[in-house]
Amino acid sequence: MNFLEYLKINDSWVTSGIIYGVLIISLVLLFRNLAKVSSFIGEVKGELRKASWPWDSDPKAKGFKKYKELIDSTIVVLIAVILLAGFVQFWDFIQLLTVGFLTDIFR
Repeated sequence: MNFLEYLKINDSWVTSGIIYGVLIISLVLLFRNLAKVSSFIGEVKGELRKASWPWDSDPKAKGFKKYKELIDSTIVVLIAVILLAGFVQFWDFIQLLTVGFLTDIFR
């Protein structure tokens, strides 16, 4: 088999050309702006060090105790989503009954 056949994507040279072209353009732009990209990555690392992470930084904490804050926050979010879904479902049901009632009256 010809080596160039391995470079084909989805058995189409057009698709391959587009994808390889975008890849080459992306690499050229990356290398042209390498100083800006590395500066951005350094700033992101600095900001991530300042962030408050939802797990215990104590190296002695193991298992679920280490992730207590994360688990508690997840439970709060799940309860809020369930309550919101119930609220939306309730008002959707009320509106369905109201519209059904009004359409029956005016028939």
